[in-house]
Amino acid sequence: MEFVETRGNDSRRPARVSFTQAILDPAASFGGLYAPASLPSLDLNSLIGKGYKEMAAAILNTFDLDLPQELLQAALDRYDRFDDPEDPAPLVSIDGNLAICELYHGPTRAFKDMALQPFGHILSHLAQERRERYLILAATSGDTGPATLESFKERPNVDVVCLYPAGGTSDVQRLQMVTEEGENLKVIGIHGDFDDAQRALKNLLASPSFQAKLKEQGIRLSAANSVNFGRILFQILYHIHSYLQLLHRGLIGAGESIDLVVPSGNFGNALGAYYAKKMGLPIGKIVIASNANNILTELIQKGRYDLRGRSLIKTTSPAMDILRSSNVERVLFDKFGPQRTRELMEQLEREGFYELSPQELQELRQDFEADFVDDGQIKETIKEFVEEHNYLMDPHTATTIGPYRRFVKGVGIAYSTAEWTKFAPTVLEALTGERGVDDRRALERVAQLVKASIPEPIAQLFSKPIRHETVIPKEEIEEEILRFLDSRR
Repeated sequence: MEFVETRGNDSRRPARVSFTQAILDPAASFGGLYAPASLPSLDLNSLIGKGYKEMAAAILNTFDLDLPQELLQAALDRYDRFDDPEDPAPLVSIDGNLAICELYHGPTRAFKDMALQPFGHILSHLAQERRERYLILAATSGDTGPATLESFKERPNVDVVCLYPAGGTSDVQRLQMVTEEGENLKVIGIHGDFDDAQRALKNLLASPSFQAKLKEQGIRLSAANSVNFGRILFQILYHIHSYLQLLHRGLIGAGESIDLVVPSGNFGNALGAYYAKKMGLPIGKIVIASNANNILTELIQKGRYDLRGRSLIKTTSPAMDILRSSNVERVLFDKFGPQRTRELMEQLEREGFYELSPQELQELRQDFEADFVDDGQIKETIKEFVEEHNYLMDPHTATTIGPYRRFVKGVGIAYSTAEWTKFAPTVLEALTGERGVDDRRALERVAQLVKASIPEPIAQLFSKPIRHETVIPKEEIEEEILRFLDSRR
């Protein structure tokens, strides 16, 4: 399998690279991303009846990756750390048409584990095999950070720096990061929002001077965010698994089309669904669910990506508090090619705005619909599902229900991207109206109310010592990273 660049080639990099090259060095020409030159066709019939890991192995084999079979299998064995190794992404039927795919049953209780557990194993193995030292950068709105740190901690040949917006995550998400124990980990809070953290990551990946400083220490640079296709690869798999589960239960017939409703911030989850559809999975529409930061709704409904005059709104679903969704670029590339993608992305950087032509918008809407909900609607949905379905969901999952009711007429799957335990104060307020309750007390109250259990890794967070206290202006990020690496010599 080969990868090409979303904004075209600058003649200084190879025109096509292998999977290994794309994940070890994810910075592409002109600030772009790597995307697959082509995708394999999906043979659903051959996957019926397989367990998750067996299904995943069969699909990955069709990608013809430049990785040994035993490494891929060892990466998939990371799902053995999930609640149910045989079914790491269980599908819960709510009624005749709606099912919820729960992606949060891994070590950090969020969907990023589904990709970062196997991806982290692959990347760290390659670093050891090549006897190279890597710096892995991660920017997080709340879930990528804990999952990255958990995946890479104490791995040889790898150091990790995780950037998060101070005050922009839930308290549980913050504690998952700042209490992490690995000596090869550095967690940095920044004065800013997730878009600032992600922009800093992209700038460092593209910075010749930063890479030259790393080279002096014998360090190479990579990333754990979904700018790295290694993340996206594993996000394709659970969409296929969900469809197979519906088939297995007799809720759909072979070849029957379904719609997917995906809570979206950086668009990686939705991109995985888009690639699954291109491979042949019978998907009608991929419905993008947003919170009040509804930049994606405007893009898909009206063809405009407009950051002018907008500032990030802090919501009860903070992992979706994003205005610059990186993976939209890969969809634009797939539909409109590298020249148009570069033109649109450069206009966005230059003017904070771009607009698709009517024909381009029509092409985008062949695959996508979009809608958004506000915090009030999110809380109403959480309460409704407990009372009417005895089902407890987190605020991000709750963003999917309004768009599901608007757009899905037949069978649909909504994706649950985080466990309620990561956002207990919001869930408690939704259920009882109580406000201002701290995370620890809120966890206990919700667990009592709905007779739910609190996973031990979450319960233990409040007694663990804080190990990462750094909070700095975004202008000081590079200096702080170099200081950390110097301490690791």
